[in-house]
Amino acid sequence: MTNFIDEVIAKAKQAGKTIVLPEGDDERVLEAAHMLTEEKIVKVILLGDETAIKNAFAAKGWSVDGIRIINPQTAEKLQDYAELFYELRKEKGVSREDALKTAQNPNYFGTLMVKAGDADGMVSGAAHSTADTVRPALQIVKSARRDMNVSSFFFMNKDGQTLIFADCAITPNPTDQELANIAIQAAQTAVQFGIKPDIAMLSYSSYGSGKGEAIEKVQRATKIAKDMAASDEFKGLGIRLDGELQADAALVEKVAALKAPGSEVAGHARVLIFPDLNAGNIAYKLVQRLGGYEAYGPILQGLRAPINDLSRGCSARDIVCTAALTAVQAM
Repeated sequence: MTNFIDEVIAKAKQAGKTIVLPEGDDERVLEAAHMLTEEKIVKVILLGDETAIKNAFAAKGWSVDGIRIINPQTAEKLQDYAELFYELRKEKGVSREDALKTAQNPNYFGTLMVKAGDADGMVSGAAHSTADTVRPALQIVKSARRDMNVSSFFFMNKDGQTLIFADCAITPNPTDQELANIAIQAAQTAVQFGIKPDIAMLSYSSYGSGKGEAIEKVQRATKIAKDMAASDEFKGLGIRLDGELQADAALVEKVAALKAPGSEVAGHARVLIFPDLNAGNIAYKLVQRLGGYEAYGPILQGLRAPINDLSRGCSARDIVCTAALTAVQAM
């Protein structure tokens, strides 16, 4: 465990938040629920068959004390959640019958719990695709602002250094405005987690060294993001943002002095904004697999309440860490 995640877990313990885990039939999720409860990191709600979960815990010699177990099929609040979903989606053609059926899906049920205020956040994806986690979040919790898209980020951590990579999981080809929104959301995330909001808008060009529409898009997004950062709404965050920058100019001081002289961000950026999903997703996997960085995410940002995704290859400890990060987001 790194200092960064230790600090996150310490904050989560202080926050006392309730996190719902919908995949109560997955052994890793059950182990994570046990660890989260034993270590008093968050209060856990497990969704699934109560008898099966209790038997699985008993077989491991674990206690279910302190864990709330709810079966979405027979839950006391199923009708309430179905009605909530119906009201949210009736204009999209959803009937009450459809809503009742949908509300019994664990990911939808868990998201409805968050929407209703019965949980502070949700973590899913150990046994589901990103779409299965994100779709209910977008339909039910929705974005915090109508003028901002929901995006994602990864915490990349090694040797006490933590970087934020965005967007690596949600927006395939962001527009200028969407790219600027991602940068501002990532700045807010950085501040929330005690990371300096020094933001590099990445490209294959630094300060006009290359030409092309892809570069011009990053240049336009940089201008929009700088204007947003200077606005009354965001200027108190202390955002420093620059671009377009190549990755080496963003991270290495000697290179920055050559490629972006005078930049207050180049050489020590802590938040890296990628021009599209291809670049972001490839970069985080390379840094993780070849660079030996720990990757935590994808974490969603821009929602009204935190709903977070897991990799299907995750471990129980990965789920614990994501639950802790979700709890801090909910503070």
